[in-house]
Amino acid sequence: MSNDWNMKTYMKGAAMLTVAAIIVKLLSAVYRVPFQNLVGDEGFYIYQQVYPFIGIITTWTSYGFAVALSKILSDYKATGKEHAIPQVRQIAFFYIGILSILFFIGLYFGANFIAEAMGDANLAYLLKAGSYVILLIPMLAVLKGQFQSNGHMQPVAYAQIVEQATRVAVILLGTWIVISKSFDLYKAGSMAMYGAVVGELTGVLFLAYIYWKTIGRKKKHNKQKDVQLWLIIKDLTMISIGASISALLFLLLQLVDSFTVFQILLENGMEKQEAMETKGIYDRGQPLVQLGIVIASTLSLAIVPLVAHRMNKEKGRTAIPFMQLTFRVAFTFSIAAALGLIVVLPFVNEMLFQTREESITLMVFSFQIVWMSLILTLMAMLQGSGRVKLPTLFLLLGVCSKWLVNGMLVPVYGVLGAAIAGNISLVIVFVCMFYYFKRSWKIRFASFAFYKGIAISSIMMVVGVAVYSLVADAYLFDWLPSRIEALVISLSAVTIGAAIFLIILAKRRVIAEKEWFLLPFGRRMATFQLWLNKEK
Repeated sequence: MSNDWNMKTYMKGAAMLTVAAIIVKLLSAVYRVPFQNLVGDEGFYIYQQVYPFIGIITTWTSYGFAVALSKILSDYKATGKEHAIPQVRQIAFFYIGILSILFFIGLYFGANFIAEAMGDANLAYLLKAGSYVILLIPMLAVLKGQFQSNGHMQPVAYAQIVEQATRVAVILLGTWIVISKSFDLYKAGSMAMYGAVVGELTGVLFLAYIYWKTIGRKKKHNKQKDVQLWLIIKDLTMISIGASISALLFLLLQLVDSFTVFQILLENGMEKQEAMETKGIYDRGQPLVQLGIVIASTLSLAIVPLVAHRMNKEKGRTAIPFMQLTFRVAFTFSIAAALGLIVVLPFVNEMLFQTREESITLMVFSFQIVWMSLILTLMAMLQGSGRVKLPTLFLLLGVCSKWLVNGMLVPVYGVLGAAIAGNISLVIVFVCMFYYFKRSWKIRFASFAFYKGIAISSIMMVVGVAVYSLVADAYLFDWLPSRIEALVISLSAVTIGAAIFLIILAKRRVIAEKEWFLLPFGRRMATFQLWLNKEK
C-alpha cells in the first residue's frame, strides 16, 4: 500500500510540474509575438542577442541546482541522516551563492567586452540590467530543492507559473510604456531584462512565504558534522549539469547565433541596420520552434517520469514498452507539428510578425522541432537510467558543430545558412544519442508499419493543407486585409491539417487504443479510433 501511495504521489507531483512547465514554455514563446510587434525586427534582435546569457545561467542554477539539491536531500532522508539536512542545505546555499556572485561579476563588469564581441556595444546596457537576476538564484534554487525533496511539488509548480506570468506582464507593459514615450529600442530591451528580475523576485517571495508558513515553523534538527563538503559540491555540480543540459541545448544554440550571425552579416558587407533587422527576422524562428516543441513533446514528456520510475524500481525490465511508446509519441507529434507549421509558415509569419520576410529560412528553422523533440525525449530517458556523461558530451558536440557550420554557411547563404546549421548540429546530436541509446538497450522503437503510417498521414496532411492554403489565398479570402487573411488561413489550415493527420493516424491504428489510454487526453482519441474502425 505504501509503494502504491508513493508511486501515486510521485506521478501526481511529476504531472503537476509537467503542466507547470508546459504553461511556462507557452508563456515564454507566446509573449515574444506581441513583444516583436511592439519593437519590430530590430528591437527583437536586440532582445534575442542578450536573452541566451540570462536564460542559460538561470536554467542551470535555478532549475538544475534545485533538482540536484532535492535528490541529495532525498538520499539523506532515505539513509536516515535527516539531522544533516540543514547543513547540506547551508552548503548548497553558499556554494550556489558564490557561483551566482561570480556569474554576476562576470556578466555585469564584462558587459562591455561581451557586447563588443557580439558586434554591438549598446547591448551592454541590457547585459547589466539582466545580470541582477543572478543574485536571486541561490534563494530560489534552495527553496525549490527543499520543497521537491519533501514531495511538495505544488508550491514549485505554482511558483514557476507566477514567476513567468509576472515576467511576461512586466516585459510587455514596460516595453509598451518605453516605446510609447521614447521609442528607444535599447531601453525597451533593458525593460525586458528587468522583467526577468521582477519575475524571479516574485518567485522567491512566493516560495519564501509558503516555506515560512509550512516547513519554516517546524522544529529544526540539530546540526552535526556528518557531511563531506566536497562530495556535496561535486554532487550538486554534476547532477545539476545533467538535469539541465537538455533544457540548455536550445539556449546554447541561440548563444552561438548571438556571437556569429550578426557579425558575419556585417563582415560580408551588409549594412548594420539591415543586419539587425535580418537577424531579428531570423529570430522569429525561436518562438515558433518553442511552440512546436511544446505541442510535440507534451504527451511524451508526461510519461517520461514513469519510465524513470520503472527503471529505478524494477531495473528497467518493464520500462522498455514505455520507452518505445515515448519515442513513437515524440516522433509522431514532432513530425506533425514541424510539417504542419512549414506548409502554412508564410501565413503564420505574417499573422504573428506582420510580414512574410524570410519565410523559407523560417521553414528550414522550423524543422528543428523534430530533432529537438527526439533529443529531449532520448535525453530524458537516459537521465532516468543515470546515463548522463556521454549524452552531455554529445550536446556540447552539437553546440561546437553549430559554431563551425555557421562560419561556413552564413557567409554564403545568410540567415538561411544559420537555419541549416541548426538542423545539421541537431542531427549530429540525435545520431550520436540514438546510437548510444541503442547500444545501451537492444530494443526496436517502432515497426515499419508505424513509419509507413506516419509517412502516409504526413503526406496527406501536407498535400491537403497546401492545396487548401493556395485556394484560400487566391479565391476565398483575398478580399480581406492582408494580415486578417493570413490569420484566417493560418487557423483554418491548422485545423484542417490536424483533422487530416489524426483521422488517417486513427484509421491506420498507428498508435494502438491501449497505448492512447496511457497518454493525457488519450481516452478520447482511443474512443474515436475504436469508432472509426468499427465494422459498419
